[in-house]
Amino acid sequence: MKLKKGDQIPDITLSDQDGARINLRRFVDQALIIFFYPKDNTPVCTAEACLFEAHYKELKEAGAEVIGISSDPVSSHKKFATRYHLDYRLLSDVDGEAEKLFGIKRKLFGLIKERVTFVFNKEGKLVHIIQSQYNGKRHVKEAIAALNTD
Repeated sequence: MKLKKGDQIPDITLSDQDGARINLRRFVDQALIIFFYPKDNTPVCTAEACLFEAHYKELKEAGAEVIGISSDPVSSHKKFATRYHLDYRLLSDVDGEAEKLFGIKRKLFGLIKERVTFVFNKEGKLVHIIQSQYNGKRHVKEAIAALNTD
């Protein structure tokens, strides 16, 4: 399945960096930015995560929540979030369930996952998709712009 504009937030529950089980549908009453990234503690992923953190207050004031998702385990997310002082949730998709529901592809013989950001409005509808493997900065800028135009 590949999400497209107008689709609803998928009904999936994953564990965050503290081990809490989080269902994505619980955010339907607020805007939601979900960014899929390949791996904790890699240069581009770290830069992207830190940029979302740098704009987190602004995004919260705009009524949005931010969630990062990768296949790293909960323990890795905990260390990553602590090391870089990330205030938003990082969800662990070890089994690739969310990856399949959102339509995240793998490249280079399945070794590298796509970097994709999804922006949902307050009704839980997908309003914008950002794909750029090596430019995490673009994801943050476009997500903010998408919130302001919806």
